[in-house]
Amino acid sequence: MIGFIIRCALAATALFFNVFLFVNGNWGWGITFLFVTAIIVLSFFRNENMILALNQMRLGNTDKAKVYINKVTHPNLLPRNQHAYVLFLQAVMNTQEFGFAKSEQYLRKALSLGLRTGQDNAVARMHLAGICLQTGRKSEAEKLLAEAKKMDSSGMMREQINMMQNQMKMAPSKNQMRMAQMMGGRKKMPRMK
Repeated sequence: MIGFIIRCALAATALFFNVFLFVNGNWGWGITFLFVTAIIVLSFFRNENMILALNQMRLGNTDKAKVYINKVTHPNLLPRNQHAYVLFLQAVMNTQEFGFAKSEQYLRKALSLGLRTGQDNAVARMHLAGICLQTGRKSEAEKLLAEAKKMDSSGMMREQINMMQNQMKMAPSKNQMRMAQMMGGRKKMPRMK
């Protein structure tokens, strides 16, 4: 929130200074300073932490990307598209810390806000299918994987989707999971001597 207030103050100051330069007849400096003002105004539409996180992901450094994406504290102040991507990245990178329920909530909200590319939509649906599979909702996971397969136009995720479908065939049903929980998990048989 403080960063947003600082950006607003900088944008107002830059705009005032730009008008001052044009009024005093310093056209050359006024035009030059227009570029500085434009950069400050464009910073409202792009969050620097999200840009740094995406860059670190591209480089393969997920730990640094996780640090940068967790620095975004109020994603609801961002434009809708960026809000969706921040929620998507936080859900994917923080599944262990958030737990399945919160990660699923973030992924569903990111999908409802709208991710830009079909590939990102496919990744989000695949992660959501994995969460559904872990929580015992096999039919919903199958539906989500089918949607992810349709959205993966380039075929980059074909191998991961096939691997998840194979795991789904071996996954226990919801009743089997419930029975295992009621019985206290799988018990080892005592060894016969």
